[in-house]
Amino acid sequence: MKLIFIRHGQTDWNLEKRIQGSTDIELNKNGLDQGKRLGIELKDMHLHIEKIYTSKQKRAEQTAEIVSQYLNKKYEVLEGLEEMNLGLWEGNTWTEVQEKYPAQYSKWLIDRRYTRLPEGESYQDVLDRLLPILKKIIKINSSDVLIVTHSAVIMCLLSYLRDTPFNQMVENYAMKNTEIVEIDSKEFGGIS
Repeated sequence: MKLIFIRHGQTDWNLEKRIQGSTDIELNKNGLDQGKRLGIELKDMHLHIEKIYTSKQKRAEQTAEIVSQYLNKKYEVLEGLEEMNLGLWEGNTWTEVQEKYPAQYSKWLIDRRYTRLPEGESYQDVLDRLLPILKKIIKINSSDVLIVTHSAVIMCLLSYLRDTPFNQMVENYAMKNTEIVEIDSKEFGGIS
């Protein structure tokens, strides 16, 4: 069984390089078009998708809704698949974060996995809510599933599963909008 992760389509904040996190931003026109192209691509792949799951955030749910129409599958919103809460950093660019929060930013660069952002989460917090959901998905499905979520969620998961240092996640696992990443359910075998 494969878990096929998809990052949502583009938003205006993606274009502006603003940190979205838990801020609920909708897809822009290009993001809607990306969703349609993704739907066509997935349909042409002739995948045997049992179910589509999505984050509750608008940008992910809109992407899931478009894809579901092409695959003729319903989607389900699941709590826990949402983007990392980046707290006070949301709405800023990364340059603005470095200027406004230099000490916290430096600490986060050194220990991204466990450093909790001001009024936000750490990557470990993301894993703590994400892994039980993924184990549940694996348990209740027998065929491949699509999971529409967010870049930090996917990068964090890949870093965890593949034992990559979390401060190297961007260079190893950076995700474009509507990019697809397949993970075999066997990779979750050792997760308690």
